[in-house]
Amino acid sequence: MIQTIIIDDEQNNVENLEGLLQLYCPQVHILGTAINADDGIVLIQNLKPQLVFLDIQMPGKTGFEMLKELPDYSFEIILITAYDQYGIQAIKFSAVDYLLKPVNIEELKVAVQKAESRVKGKMQNYELENLLQLIKNREQKSTHKLALPTLKETRFVNPRDIIRCESSNAYTSFFLSSGEKIIVSRPIYEYEELLAGFDFIRCHQSHLVNKEHIKSWVKEDGGYLILDNGDEIPISRSKKEILTQALIHLK
Repeated sequence: MIQTIIIDDEQNNVENLEGLLQLYCPQVHILGTAINADDGIVLIQNLKPQLVFLDIQMPGKTGFEMLKELPDYSFEIILITAYDQYGIQAIKFSAVDYLLKPVNIEELKVAVQKAESRVKGKMQNYELENLLQLIKNREQKSTHKLALPTLKETRFVNPRDIIRCESSNAYTSFFLSSGEKIIVSRPIYEYEELLAGFDFIRCHQSHLVNKEHIKSWVKEDGGYLILDNGDEIPISRSKKEILTQALIHLK
């Protein structure tokens, strides 16, 4: 059984989640619930749960602010929010599991199963630590690290070290300046959104490139980019105008 607590400022949300967990996630044992961040901190410190369901937006003190006050993160976490915009960019960047209200049953089951695997593997929650670093240093993008969950581990990579991304169906391959290749089972459009603020450009349906690693733009043969590692990346016709504006300094 996964020892669990729920922290949400709305009692009906707590009761609804309790009901869903009892029906669809029998491996979860609810130790207790709290309706504010301060009580949630006390619960975590006293009950030492393996899994915490935490509402992000709570009056007085948000879920993020609550987490910053904890001395360690020896538990798995599933964040809950009613707003797709609220902190979701940072959450996705760190590959931390989250659920949107109203909670989808299938998404809940998947999130709990992932947490269960991590609890059994006694894995340290680096994703949550990375998320809190992102929130703390929101304006210092040079320190941000993108979480790349693979089958065996989660890698944390500085976006400036990513030369390019290439999609293959629902998978995305990341090519790093070190020469390493990391494959993630997520579509490239998710990373186009996450990396938009780090000078990445979608030059083709299958390709996302780091502007800082572009060496030249060859206009012949339909046009393609040459990157500083020697890779040649095609340019789709629909992306040429966007690329022109983004690479106005390149000859």
